[in-house]
Amino acid sequence: MSPLARIRQVGACTVFVFAVAPGLAADPPAQAKTPQAVQAPPATQPAGPVRLAPNAAAQIAHSALLSVDGTATADALRLSIRRVNDKSPVSSDDVTVTVDGRNQSVTRAGGGYEVPINDLRGDAAKDVEIIVGHDGIREIVAGKVAVAEGVSADGLLRDHKQVAWWILNIVIVLVAAIALSRRKG
Repeated sequence: MSPLARIRQVGACTVFVFAVAPGLAADPPAQAKTPQAVQAPPATQPAGPVRLAPNAAAQIAHSALLSVDGTATADALRLSIRRVNDKSPVSSDDVTVTVDGRNQSVTRAGGGYEVPINDLRGDAAKDVEIIVGHDGIREIVAGKVAVAEGVSADGLLRDHKQVAWWILNIVIVLVAAIALSRRKG
C-alpha cells in the first residue's frame, strides 16, 4: 500500500471517529421512577473554599456530629475538632489529615491538633480531608482550604539568601573563566 493511501485511510478514520461516531453512541438508559424510591436531597456544599487569614479561625469542615475549625499560624494549621451538639472538644489519638490526597503529620497541641501548613499555602484551594475516630466510630469530614500568604521577615530574608547564592555562583564562574583564560594565554 502506498504512503498516500495510508494517509487517506488515517484521514477517513479520523473524520469518522470525530464526526460520525459520537452520533452513533447510545443514549443512557432512562431511570425508572417508582413511588417507593425516594432520593435524599443533595448534600449542601460550601459556596467556595475557606480562605484562612493568619491567626484567624474559620470553620473548615462539618458533619452532623463534628465541626472542624482551623487557624493558620506561621508554620502550622491548628485544628479544633468539636462535637456539634454540645460544642465539647473531641480528644482522640485517631486523627488523620490529608491535603490533596497526601497524608500530613498530625500532632496534639493544647487541646487541638496541628498540621504543617506548607502544603496549604498558595492561591489555589486544597482539598483537606480529616478522619476522626470518636465515640466508637470513624468519621470523615472534608472541605476546601486556601491559606493566605502572610508577609514575614523570613520570606524577605529567604529572598536575599537566594540572591546571595546567585551572586556567589556567578563569581565562581567568572573566577574559573579568568583562570582558564590566563592558563591558555
